[in-house]
Amino acid sequence: MWRRLLLRATTCPSQVGPPIFASQRDPSSLFARPARACCGPVRAYKKDAKSTADFPISPITVTDIKQYLRSKEVPFHDGFSCLHVPTIFTDAAPGGERFSLFVDKTTGQFLCMDTQVEGSWEDLQDCLEVMQKEERDFLSPHVLLGYPESAEEQDQRERELREIQGIWSSSVAFSDLTEDEAQLVKAMFQITKISNATLKKFGVRFFKPTKSLVFPWFGGPDSSLKGVKLLSAQSAGSDKVSYNEATVPKLSSYNNLFGLSLVGRMDSDVVLTGGELDTLSVSQATGLASVALPRGASCLPPALLPYLEQFKRVTLWLGGDMRSWEASKIFSRKLGLRRCSLVRPGEYRPCPGEALAQGKNLSRIIKASIPAAHKSIVSFKQLRDDVYGELVNTEQVAGVKWARFPDLNRILKGHRKGELTVFTGPTGSGKTTFISEVALDLCMQGVNTLWGSFEINNVRLAKIMLTQFALQRLEENLEQYDFWADQFEELPLYFMTFHGQQNIKSVLDTMQHAVYLYDINHVVIDNLQFMMGQENLSIDKFAVQDHIIAAFRKFATNSSCHVTLIIHPRKEEDDRELQTASIFGSAKASQEADNVLILQEKKLVTCPGRRALQVTKNRFDGDVGIFPLDFLKSSLTFSPPIKGKHKLRKVAAKPEEGEDEQGGEASPKKEVVKREKSAKKPSQPAKNPPTEEKGN
Repeated sequence: MWRRLLLRATTCPSQVGPPIFASQRDPSSLFARPARACCGPVRAYKKDAKSTADFPISPITVTDIKQYLRSKEVPFHDGFSCLHVPTIFTDAAPGGERFSLFVDKTTGQFLCMDTQVEGSWEDLQDCLEVMQKEERDFLSPHVLLGYPESAEEQDQRERELREIQGIWSSSVAFSDLTEDEAQLVKAMFQITKISNATLKKFGVRFFKPTKSLVFPWFGGPDSSLKGVKLLSAQSAGSDKVSYNEATVPKLSSYNNLFGLSLVGRMDSDVVLTGGELDTLSVSQATGLASVALPRGASCLPPALLPYLEQFKRVTLWLGGDMRSWEASKIFSRKLGLRRCSLVRPGEYRPCPGEALAQGKNLSRIIKASIPAAHKSIVSFKQLRDDVYGELVNTEQVAGVKWARFPDLNRILKGHRKGELTVFTGPTGSGKTTFISEVALDLCMQGVNTLWGSFEINNVRLAKIMLTQFALQRLEENLEQYDFWADQFEELPLYFMTFHGQQNIKSVLDTMQHAVYLYDINHVVIDNLQFMMGQENLSIDKFAVQDHIIAAFRKFATNSSCHVTLIIHPRKEEDDRELQTASIFGSAKASQEADNVLILQEKKLVTCPGRRALQVTKNRFDGDVGIFPLDFLKSSLTFSPPIKGKHKLRKVAAKPEEGEDEQGGEASPKKEVVKREKSAKKPSQPAKNPPTEEKGN
């Protein structure tokens, strides 16, 4: 029993932001958001971060947790997102029990606020069983904190601590800067209205070597320095500033809330922001308690929920755009709808930092926030601001744009949360390869992605995606593997461990768990036929398929998560193109789907351009169309290469006499070459240009 307690540990797979920051030890290449507060779990052990979403076969429910606690005669209070239980890792105080151990209602993960001991639901069960068997009143916190570090882990931790201490000791407080220097730094970060007193209150410093603001993270029972965050700024034009963030240690070790250490025990209201500068603005302008999420609008780690339990009212003001608005609605479900209110973005309600700079009344904006919980029936008066917001922010409402597929942006306008996309194509046409690049494109832009690959195993899928990420065959360049693998590891990408036929309930439970833990925005299921293998064979297979599709449709809507579902088509003649009616099963799939994509392939043609992507349904604005795809085997990609890249190399290799390198005098020569090429290849059909039509 004690061996199980000592060897079991729980870690959260690394969740990272967009890969524009390479994972090097240079702080400017890291990506995360640290905090000053003692708000992250402090472990004396460390496991390798994983990107595999490995979930329990039978997820725990709050009913199961309550029933078990009652069976052990353990009292508890029902909180917003956690159950409050008396701590079992310290002796009970003479004044009574302290309900300082928090158990997550969804996952069963627990955290003791007094000792910073945390673990899984199974860990807590084992501890209670030991206490009951040995008639103990409490256990030593070292039972779960005593997992030994390997030599490599210890060396890495010591290197990080030296780096943290070096940055912190080299940074200077704003009070130690000259008045001109302080004003110049504030102007650089557009925080001229933030006073030195506020910066000192939150412990913000300036690091001169990289011209960065330094936000410290103090954590643990001793409130020691656990990490730092460097925030640098650069001009983005039109009086806009873009920020680059770097953290030490890296993001997988961060779970903190900036500003929590300044919150009093009696504070019942808090403003949750998407960044440290916004928290400084809210605190200074309103005097309200304010904390910043460690990863802004991209994720709310469940490990932070116990630290927000004391607040009876939580106002979410994550930013001034539609993405932060959508994140606010999702996070409010984790926090508890009945205590949350949301600041709706708009022209008069930008992010807190901009609102302070523009001289707006932040207290009035917060008071005008709307409750997250609403009735089942609403009037247009309640929808009016939402409608106006969509009209003003058309580009943001359209969703995340693809960087590799501009033609897909032209038709679908973007990738949106809460939608169901059905994707089909002939057997062997490259459905998995194509959709993996589409998902990778979005993941590289910070869309948290969960892959459920039931046809091919995760190792092979990861190999395909890594090749598409590096745009080259790494088996031919093994010396570059670590370089690309380090950057690929930083993507917010997770894989289900399922393979082969699976029950739909197990898959949906895993998806729901992933959305809660890692704020997944995009789930890819490859493919529907494997969902049907474990269902009741006595029921009509089309009825089973309709049930599964309806379940995915409900999940996408309720979880505000985009689901891409790959479905094999019916058997068609090789010379016939697929249509919406070619999707296997009844019409339920195309009816429930928001988008229907078909990978067309001319099997009897071997020339380039034999594949095309056709959008036959687009519920967002009705645009449909088709555009050609060229498969590049060297990188396993379907996205178009850089235009003119190879052509310029050819011209440069054999310049003609009297020909301008820029092509100014070479136009007649180029026309002759084009005509000669056309004459040599009369049998190859010309590639059809992208076409577009309006859906009925």
